[in-house]
Amino acid sequence: MRLAQFGSLGLATMLATSPAAAQTLFAQDPLQQDDAAPVTSTPGAETREVVQQDPRLARVQRWSVDNAMALAAVVEAIGAEGLDPADYRPDLLRAEIERGESAALDARASGVFTWLVEDLRDGRTPMEARRQWFVVDPDADLLPTGKLMADALESGDVAGVIASLAPTHEDYEALREALAAADDGDTQERRLILANMDRWRWLPRDLGGQYLLTNVPEYQLRLMVNGQIIRTYRTIVGAPGRTATPQLMETVEGVVFNPTWTVPQSIVVGEGLGNRVLNNPTWARNNGYRATRGANGFVTVVQQPGPGNSLGMMKLDMPNPHAIFLHDTPARNLFNSDNRARSHGCIRVERALELAMTVAILGGGATRDEAVAISRGGEYTRVPVERTMPVYITYFTYGVDVDGNLRQFNDIYDRDAPVLAALDAPRVGNRARETDEEVIEVVDDLNSII
Repeated sequence: MRLAQFGSLGLATMLATSPAAAQTLFAQDPLQQDDAAPVTSTPGAETREVVQQDPRLARVQRWSVDNAMALAAVVEAIGAEGLDPADYRPDLLRAEIERGESAALDARASGVFTWLVEDLRDGRTPMEARRQWFVVDPDADLLPTGKLMADALESGDVAGVIASLAPTHEDYEALREALAAADDGDTQERRLILANMDRWRWLPRDLGGQYLLTNVPEYQLRLMVNGQIIRTYRTIVGAPGRTATPQLMETVEGVVFNPTWTVPQSIVVGEGLGNRVLNNPTWARNNGYRATRGANGFVTVVQQPGPGNSLGMMKLDMPNPHAIFLHDTPARNLFNSDNRARSHGCIRVERALELAMTVAILGGGATRDEAVAISRGGEYTRVPVERTMPVYITYFTYGVDVDGNLRQFNDIYDRDAPVLAALDAPRVGNRARETDEEVIEVVDDLNSII
């Protein structure tokens, strides 16, 4: 099979020997961009050392007319998945099919297939439009484009291979059905559906057998086991602005019962807590604070375990550079508020002790009786889990709520606009897999300041 890496030489180089094919190349042709598909020099014609190619990279492969026709049919129907057929220039693909099998058809079909794979597997929205999105999707490594193309061409099931890339979560299917039923005239609803279908593609296809998923604008957390919602919990999330909760994919490595809270210096110094603790020992003792002043004058404040601890009775240990985690709160009355975007960035969870014990038990870190005894002991205890659990902190503004109803959620951080703009703009190639946005380390919550 003839293979060539997609590179920066441009498709025009490859097609220079084909006058008929060259007539199809013009400014609107996406395959003229830098991620087009040239054919490299003929193997065996060079004496330099052969370096094995990265198997994740796409190549130009040989396409029969039948396989190319199947690909064209997929492109023309791709609107059902919330993608725009025009992005993939089905007219140019059909034109090459009419000319028959050739190097030009191989390049055209390989390029179209690659772009379809990238958009269905990874999402069409470029990383710079995914505000505060720090999830690194592993699907490009698990489902490499080159192998997918080879499998499709060998089996002849081009449509089946491409269809296998769509998200498997039932909430995505609900959006897909909503798109099919949406009124063509209701452009706002359709655009929201398209944006949130794409957000599902930003996540791994396999979320795991058991995981926690919180949709920030919904103010809800789901405990999922084998695709079923086992428990739901109302949440309090970061306030808009610099304290907005980022979108993450992290792992619960342990459960901390009766946590201490080392107060961040932004509160110790910036909000005057250090001086208050040092100058008012009775208030400090009643609120569980202990302060120490170093020889250099540096003040450290630690709040001891107890019902008044700002982290409540538990936190889930999920190490990450943002210092984001899920925890309890003594201010449980706030869960009855309609607007629950009011924390410093971490996610507070109602019935948090129930969640902590459930995660400890499911993770094999403790039995039910052990978890109950530890939680009642009053002492700081970290219970490591043998079976770690993924946590997905997501941002959907249109989707299925915890009651099973498809509805819109408030765009509390104004993150829809850049996604919608990216979907309206021409498709971007050579997209980054990781964001270059600043990691903002949040502070844990001091309930008295909100």
